[in-house]
This record gives sequence, C-alpha cells and structure tokens, in this order.
Amino acid sequence: MTIDIPSTPLRAIPAWAVLQRRVFDEIEVAWRSFSDRYTGGDGRLNWSGSFDSRDGVDDFYEPFFNWPTFHALGGSDDILIAAKRHWEGVTAQLTEAGMLTGEFENGYDWFHQGESLLFFYALCAADPDDVRFADRARRFAELYTDAAHGNYDPTANIIRAPHNGALGALTGLGRQWQAYSASQPEMRPYGLPLEHLDGIRTWDDLASPANAETMGRAMQELAIGDVPVNLASTSLVVNRWLYDGDPAAASWVQRYVDGWIGRAADHGGLIPDNVSPEGITGGRHDGRWYGGHYGWGWPHGLHSVGMVALIGGINASFVTGDDRYLDLARTALDTVLDHSITASVAETPFSMRGSWLAKLGSAASEPMTLVPYRYGRDGWFDYGPLSLDLPTWLWWWSRDAADLERLIRVIDGYPRTEHPVMPFRDKLEAGHEAPWLEFLAGRLPDYPEQALSMALGQIARRVAIMDSDELDPDGDHLHFWQRVNPVVTEVLGQLISGTPQILYNGGLPFMAVAYEDVDAARPGLPPDVAALVHRLDGAEIELELVNTSHTRTRRVRVRPSRFGEKRISGVTSEGERGGVHPGASTTFASVPGERFSEHRDLDVPDVVVVLPPAHGARLTLTTVAASDRPTHKRPGRATS
Repeated sequence: MTIDIPSTPLRAIPAWAVLQRRVFDEIEVAWRSFSDRYTGGDGRLNWSGSFDSRDGVDDFYEPFFNWPTFHALGGSDDILIAAKRHWEGVTAQLTEAGMLTGEFENGYDWFHQGESLLFFYALCAADPDDVRFADRARRFAELYTDAAHGNYDPTANIIRAPHNGALGALTGLGRQWQAYSASQPEMRPYGLPLEHLDGIRTWDDLASPANAETMGRAMQELAIGDVPVNLASTSLVVNRWLYDGDPAAASWVQRYVDGWIGRAADHGGLIPDNVSPEGITGGRHDGRWYGGHYGWGWPHGLHSVGMVALIGGINASFVTGDDRYLDLARTALDTVLDHSITASVAETPFSMRGSWLAKLGSAASEPMTLVPYRYGRDGWFDYGPLSLDLPTWLWWWSRDAADLERLIRVIDGYPRTEHPVMPFRDKLEAGHEAPWLEFLAGRLPDYPEQALSMALGQIARRVAIMDSDELDPDGDHLHFWQRVNPVVTEVLGQLISGTPQILYNGGLPFMAVAYEDVDAARPGLPPDVAALVHRLDGAEIELELVNTSHTRTRRVRVRPSRFGEKRISGVTSEGERGGVHPGASTTFASVPGERFSEHRDLDVPDVVVVLPPAHGARLTLTTVAASDRPTHKRPGRATS
C-alpha cells in the first residue's frame, strides 16, 4: 500500500533549508579534520596523559557522543563508520589502561556513566543490525538484571552502591577522595560533601589535614546502598529491550523504578537521595533523606537528581505505557519552584553560575526566577535558574497540558536576553530550548534561520581552534576534545526531528519524527533534503520537507517516532497545485497556484513523500500509540 503525499513546486528555496544543508556540508568536512588530527589509526584518542588520576571513562567517549545522531538525521555513512571505529578504539585504549572489564566501566557513579554511554546508545539506535553492538547491549544490561553480577539486590530492590559496574557494586569511592581537603579550588563552590560531621562546619575547616581525612573517610564509608543517580542504569536495560523485547528486562525497569516511586511516596512524593543496604531510606544517614552521593546535598542537587528522576520516569513509562512514572520528576520540579526566589544570577552565589553568565549575557544582571538546587542542614539553598532541559523533556514526552503549563511558567521566569538565540555552546550542546519552544508556539518564526546561523558559527569556531592549535590535548586538558567537537546536533535535532537535545546524563535517543532515505535504504534525510518540524501539539506533528536540488528527485520516508512507539492515524497535506507558466523550463512555480488542503484517515507506521527537484511538502501527522512493542529495528512499513 503506497501512501501518496502530494508535493508543491517552489517559487523560492526557503533560507532555512539552504542553511540546514550548509550545516550538514560543513560538519562533514569538520569531523574528518577532528578525526585525522586527534585520533589514531584504530580510533583511539591521542592522549599522552596519565590514567592514574582517572576514576571514570566518560571524558574519552564524550567527544563522539552525537556523531551517530548526526548520521541518523542525514549525515553520511562515513561518520557512522568512523563513530564505530572510535568507540572500538577508545574502548581498547581504556581496557589497556585497566578501566574497563568486558568493555564496560569497572565501577563508577551513574551521573558519569550515563554521560559515557550516550555514545553507545546512539550507535545501537543508528545501526540496530550490527550484531556486535546488539551483543554488547545484552551483556551490559545483564550486569544489572542478573543479580549474580553483584550490582542489583532483588530482595531489597536496590543497586547496592553508588559506584558499580563490570566489577559489581564497589566498596567506597575507590581512589577518589581518600582525603577531601580545601586544596581543591574547583570544588569549593559545591561546599561540604557531608554536613553533619563534628568539627567541620565550613569549607575552610577542610584545610585541617585531620578534618580532610575525617571527611574523606566518611565519604568512603557512606558510599554504600542505593542513590538516585543509579536510575540512569534503566537506559542500559531499555536499550537491550529495544533489541529483543526481553520481558525480564522490561520487568526489571518497572520494578526498580517502582522502588523509587514508593520511597518518594513515603516522603510526600519527593525522591530521597539515599537508601541503606537493607532498603531503608536514610538508614546510614541517621534517618536523613538527603546526603547521599551525587544527591540533593552535594555536588549538583537538582541537576543530577532531577535528571535521573526524569530519565528513570521516561524509561519506565516507555516500557509500560504508564505516565505516572513521570511524577518522580514532576514533584522534584514543583518542589523547587515552590521554593523559588527572584534575583539576578550575577549577584547570587550559585555553584554553577559560570555557565549561566555565558548563556544569559547581559541579562544575567536582570532579576529572574531562581530555584534551590540543593538541600542541606539549613534547608534549601544554592539558588540558580531552572535549566530548561528537564521541564522541556517532561512536556515533550507527555504532551500533557499541566506539563506545558509548568514549562511556560519556567520560561516566563527568564529575563529577555540581548539576542533571542544566544551564541553559546556548552558541554551538553544544549540550552536553546526557550527560543525553539517560542518557534513551535508561532512566536519566533525566524528561529530556524537564527539557530542554523549560530550552528554554522559554532562549527567555524571549533575548526578555527583546531587549525590554530590554540589548545593542546596533551597534558591535563582532558576536556579539550569535547570543547572542539565540531559535530553540532542540538539545532538539527530540534528542527529536523522535533526533539530536544538528549538528556545528557544517560537519556536514550528518542525522536518525535524519524526519516529514511528510501532510495539509499538508510536512516536520515536524503542528500539535498531539508526538514522542519513546525509544531508539536498533543497528538499532531506539523512538518515541512524541501528538496533543494534542481536536478534530482528524492523520496523520504517519514515516521512519527524513532522506535515505532507511534503510528499515523491521519495526515493532512497542504500546498499549491499548478502555478508554472506554460512552457516554463524550470520546476519552480513562477505564479501562485491553487491552494489545497487534503486530509486522509490512515493506520500506518509511516508515509513516503516524493519530492521532485525544487519541490516541497507540508503535512500534519496525527499520531496514536502503536500496539506493537517499540524496537530498534525499523518498524514494518506501509509504503515502498
């Protein structure tokens, strides 16, 4: 059954389409330069520093985290081949350094493991037919679903320690912080890791060697039992489930997240941050619900706890179809919003203020809504702007009116910046949610042009740094490669797939709209084709496709989700018929034609749009939940 979606001859190629294809072209040149300059023949990073001080492996995988995503959006097959080579090379490099066992992290916290695994998840989704990665997905997940590996305690329904991995649940924090002293200026903004130790009330008290040893010893001793960041491990298990539909994997995700739902219910709905080996909240913290490793008190609070509450909630919702799991994140966001204040970032001692000064520019001096990120002995503290990734993803996943209302409330609390699209790029390659959401709401129509121009500037800046050797990855500049990674996907993902940038601490690579080049039989947009999602409204997705070529016809398969979790129940096509002067030699419509709007009820997983040269198509998809299980495999097709 072929679903014929009519296209329209164009009188002009839209500027956003030209810019989008230019971004693709520039990235294709830039990533090759990065790869040639900073990696070896087997794909490993050219790193001459010591691994002795490294406890986690995330910094070595992160420079490539979005390369498979670029391929999935329409990048070349070459970048996927290169991405796999880099994953293999870096994995061999880290195995030789003794940091991996069986290709998986020996044991570390999931705030950082989630970061390192983004690259792996993206590779699995980009090429689900690669049996090597399918086997790895199964093996890695079984480290948690199979209690014999020592990470998961099925009796208490907990992950046994904050540091866990291929070697099971580890005792303490390893080599890290045997003593925790004041001679760590980079950690001073985050304050005391533990606030209830005798004789240690302020950061300066850690200048005492005895106090530093006391703090380090307490951190090691209390690094036992479960903590919320372990919720990010659910992505590892769901990733396996997407391959084979293993019911035990889905059951594990549901049961583990249910455990945290129950603990939160015992605490008024707010997720606590520590559980003893016996399964008791606060059991090793004198009954306190806060104080766990990477929890509400230290170092990042909401940034880590809110992130994993949302990741775990989305994953459980994904395998069950039940959005009640999102309440873990909803309550966390509502709680900090209920304790918000109005002040400027520039004048507030926020622990993560530096990145916000760049994001807001001169507006950092303007009053705005600030929420407490952390909770300690004196209550809520460490006030900063509520990062938009969490409320945006919450609404994006649920499309719920109350979640949208919360998101609007957060955005309304932001000051107006000097430019609608501020020219910055952070480690997460995110932060431009507000202007994108304004575009989706119809209030910033030129966001695509502004954002794509910014993306071109980001690429140019990173290429210039590489060409000038302004920085050197040797020595201690371990984050150098992340800073110069020239693959930019935040804006491309927003505009093409209608999806926010991935949740950086371990989210899975979902998409509102996925594409396939029909003639090449591969994921992503065909060459010459640009896509723009104009609207996400409940069950409807409005999008536009443009073939920028003057000579080649392109066929695009359009799906309303990446893993087949949605189907198309209806499509509305809009455009013009005719409009070409008789005898015209160009495919451009030189005069307006007859406007049309056609709706058809359907029940299909996808549609194919045929785009002759210099043609476009505008369509609105009405979607429903699919009855089939979501899968990495491209779902059954209704079209050819």
